[in-house]
Amino acid sequence: MQFFLDTASLDEIAEAVSWGALSGVTTNPSLYARVGSRQANFHEHIRRICALVSGPVSAEVTARETDQMVVQARELAALAANVVVKIPLTLEGLAATRRLSDSGIAVNMTLCFSVPQALLAARAGARYVSPFVGRFDDIGDDGTKQLATIVNALRNYDFNNRNDSGVAGGAVTWLRDDDELKASAPDDPLPNRNSPAQSGCVSDGADHPFAKRSADFGACASSRGIEVIAASIRNPGHVTQAALVGADIATVPFAVLKKCAQHPLTVNGLLAFEKDWEKVKNA
Repeated sequence: MQFFLDTASLDEIAEAVSWGALSGVTTNPSLYARVGSRQANFHEHIRRICALVSGPVSAEVTARETDQMVVQARELAALAANVVVKIPLTLEGLAATRRLSDSGIAVNMTLCFSVPQALLAARAGARYVSPFVGRFDDIGDDGTKQLATIVNALRNYDFNNRNDSGVAGGAVTWLRDDDELKASAPDDPLPNRNSPAQSGCVSDGADHPFAKRSADFGACASSRGIEVIAASIRNPGHVTQAALVGADIATVPFAVLKKCAQHPLTVNGLLAFEKDWEKVKNA
């Protein structure tokens, strides 16, 4: 599972990058508001984030009508090669996602709370979908259970090379191997899951519009053609559960990411080692 940092703070991003385990960043209007920046500086702020992180950086549109979403999305995508445009999971957002994905712009569909929403996002061409874990917990529901349901539903299908039937290249035979689904067309050898065409990084050859942007991100999407970002993560327990249910990515606030690297037994163990080493030095 990859770690993204859920923040718009340049200082937090720079420190997290120095730890060597960060794969990307997600932002939203609320996170940008917290850093005290003004609307006029938004694009420059996203550029600065993209300069700090080599992986994908999600920047969200604020429009709610399809045409305006597309306009804003194209402006954001032009800021840097590693920008992923964040689109809300609404009917207008689905329409915008289809138009953007068809033109090679990677989309993260956000505010996902159900399996049907996630499936629609995948069918519309989203590169990422972001189910919100903590917000379910806020209303007394089990956010981890909802996340697991979405992950499991998406595992049933391959959204690479989407056509009208929802499968790649016509009839497909589904085979299960080591709990992973893989597809093979009749009379064809089983595809190599490690090849670029099957990895989700480039789903239709080097000329596919996603090819350059996928290479810029430095990592391929999952073999399903869409990656699940566990969002609204509130504590390390949420991170653990996201990993156990098979989320591809957890996007985590800075404070929670720090806690993920901490454990009282680690501290106690270091103190014991230091105490014993002092005995060795003084022997």
